[in-house]
Amino acid sequence: MKKSITYKDAGVDIDKAEGALNKLKDRIAATYTPEVLSGVGLFGSFYDISGNGLQHPVLVSSTDGVGTKLKVAIMADRHGTVGQDLVNHCIDDIAVCGAKPLFFLDYFASGKLEPHVYDSVVSGVAEGCKKAGIPLIGGETAEMPDFYSPGEYDMCGTIIGIVDKSKIIDGKKIQPGDALIGISGNGLHTNGYTLARKALFAEYSIDEPIAELSSATLADELLKIHPNYFPLISEITDKVAVHGISHITGGGIVGNTKRLLREGLSLEIDWEAWEIPAIFRIIQDAGNVPDADMRRAFNLGFGLVVIAKSEHAAAISESAKAFGFSATTIGKVTG
Repeated sequence: MKKSITYKDAGVDIDKAEGALNKLKDRIAATYTPEVLSGVGLFGSFYDISGNGLQHPVLVSSTDGVGTKLKVAIMADRHGTVGQDLVNHCIDDIAVCGAKPLFFLDYFASGKLEPHVYDSVVSGVAEGCKKAGIPLIGGETAEMPDFYSPGEYDMCGTIIGIVDKSKIIDGKKIQPGDALIGISGNGLHTNGYTLARKALFAEYSIDEPIAELSSATLADELLKIHPNYFPLISEITDKVAVHGISHITGGGIVGNTKRLLREGLSLEIDWEAWEIPAIFRIIQDAGNVPDADMRRAFNLGFGLVVIAKSEHAAAISESAKAFGFSATTIGKVTG
């Protein structure tokens, strides 16, 4: 008689996954707002948008991940912050469109579910949601043997937000002469890690202190949490007329900002207008990375670029300072 093979024998432990999720239910529920009409476990999640108070409400959605920053978390065995990275990255992607985030969903996949890693990651997602005031309304956990190498996992998030149609920021109002105002970041955020790892770890170890950095170790620097810019964006757009905002992710300053430009417009960047933060200089030196690749892979110190008339630069800078950021005019729109 052939030996029977169970699902657990094949590498999928449903009981372990359910147990891991059950331990997180209270943390997930703690993110809920009064608009959430369902609990953990249903096939779909319900959210009441009737009280939005907008004249012409438009839903805005985005899905993203944190790329190979996860490799750094795995190397350092520090998984508690990448969930917050995920939430904040997704929030910023819709906030630059003028949207207010409503709720969040996450996806976690691994070859073999390690409960302590899963708990840390999803707790981080819940923490990011709680800090942002949005519910973690649903998600998916996938255990896929033979698909991921041992110890590896992946994650992505989906966010839904809302904006009044009249307040959508899509770049259509951008004009020649508009200023490009960079809003400071705090490091790599969630992009460029494949190049950064290739350059850095040929020369440095993950737990190595580097004199030029304010962080204690390289891991501390590389695992800094991606900022949530939504409160600042709300402040800026309430004060001045903003023509466009780009979230500086993969593709760099030019690659992301040019997505907002209509045909006939272009960007003029003054690459000498600011001092590039130390971590980027260290990466470039370690890997002898060409300037063109640095500019395409990394944010080089800015998490956002706000496009507005130059007369608004002072007000934008004032708002940025109030939220702990700085603002620098780094160029202009030409056409």
